[in-house]
Amino acid sequence: MAGILAVVTAAALTCIAAPGVEATPDGLRHCEVSDGRQPETATAEEVGLDSAALRRAIDFASDPTRFTVQVFRNNCLIAGGPGNARAGGVPWNLWSGTKSVVSMVAGIAVGEGVLRVDDPIGDYLPDGLGDAEHRAITVRSLLTETSGIEIAIASEGITGLARLDPNVVAQALAMPIQHPQGETWQYSQRAVDLLVYVIQQAVGEDFQAYAQRNLFDPLGIRTTDYLWARDRSGNTYGHAHLLIPPDDYAKLGLLLVNRGNWHGRQVIPTGYLTEATTPNGVNPCYGFLITVNGPDCDDLFPGLPADALQMAGMMRQDNFIVPSLGLLVSWTGVTVPGGAVSFPHDVLRGLTQAFRTPTLPDPGPYVQRPDASITDPMFLNPDATMAALGLGPMAYPGCGLLECLGKPLYPPFGNWPPGCFILGCAAVDPATPGIR
Repeated sequence: MAGILAVVTAAALTCIAAPGVEATPDGLRHCEVSDGRQPETATAEEVGLDSAALRRAIDFASDPTRFTVQVFRNNCLIAGGPGNARAGGVPWNLWSGTKSVVSMVAGIAVGEGVLRVDDPIGDYLPDGLGDAEHRAITVRSLLTETSGIEIAIASEGITGLARLDPNVVAQALAMPIQHPQGETWQYSQRAVDLLVYVIQQAVGEDFQAYAQRNLFDPLGIRTTDYLWARDRSGNTYGHAHLLIPPDDYAKLGLLLVNRGNWHGRQVIPTGYLTEATTPNGVNPCYGFLITVNGPDCDDLFPGLPADALQMAGMMRQDNFIVPSLGLLVSWTGVTVPGGAVSFPHDVLRGLTQAFRTPTLPDPGPYVQRPDASITDPMFLNPDATMAALGLGPMAYPGCGLLECLGKPLYPPFGNWPPGCFILGCAAVDPATPGIR
């Protein structure tokens, strides 16, 4: 029965063990990662969890806002939600989960020796692009969100929804610098767009082509499976807009569960991942574009060990990753206004209570975290939006609605395939990405 995916029901996934996968000295079943569309499966008990407790957690997780819910241990799919079979192959926007994928690609380039995290980005930028202060920003500062450039989270990102951005690289280099780099953590969208371009310059080829060959191909993710949106100059967005099937998002999570190793191939260097998943010194809960379980961050990872990680996207496009447990919890969907803010805590709490090997502590009920107001300048600044129109103090000289840096721009939505729009790809046109 190897390779047969269990039927997903509203209650839980009925798990089918894959014969031929031998138990290891820990007494638990371990599966092989799959390059295909049907991961190996196991029962909860075979991997050290209680099936009844796991079913309760999955029942709770399978609310109407979740399109997919998947739980893996030791590379075995052990539980899932009722929408997996329908939505698992439909490309879906990872939003800021895209940032963590950019970090993974950066790690590959670092491992090849073509990108160095402590180099100033000016070493990679073309002559004349950006001023001396911006060119002095290091790759590390972009990876850790400590570049010091001014941010306006919503205003920076809103133009990307309609693909109005003339050139996100130029826009990033026009954002005023507010703080000395490395001293203040601020969640910048443009800094990650800039990082993608720096990686592209370092590797000497289109960023997406490099990511496909070195990250996606080894995992069996095909170019026809996903869409990674570009701005009107052809630059790949880094802060969001990787539209990829949830089943492939889970593969990326499993790659981190296995510390960058896939079928014995070290896709991402372990040294880079060690640094990328260590608190960056300014934000104890953040590494290299990945949320980490640093000091005082346990409320983000209730009941989970210190090595827990999160690839986090808006509206809860999340991979929760715990290498020491061989655990991946992956879900996608649309969070509705008024949705329970305690949802991730409550689901993860339920999962920790299902563990028998080892037992995990009960984190207790959810405690509300203080939250920033959407009216805070860190979220909204009209100048950041106007820059996409070539207007205002944050616009890069020579960039407007029709051309940027002397080059004509693609029309808005110019390279979106049929049926793909902001959230996902729903059409059946042969040109539409997806594994439906």
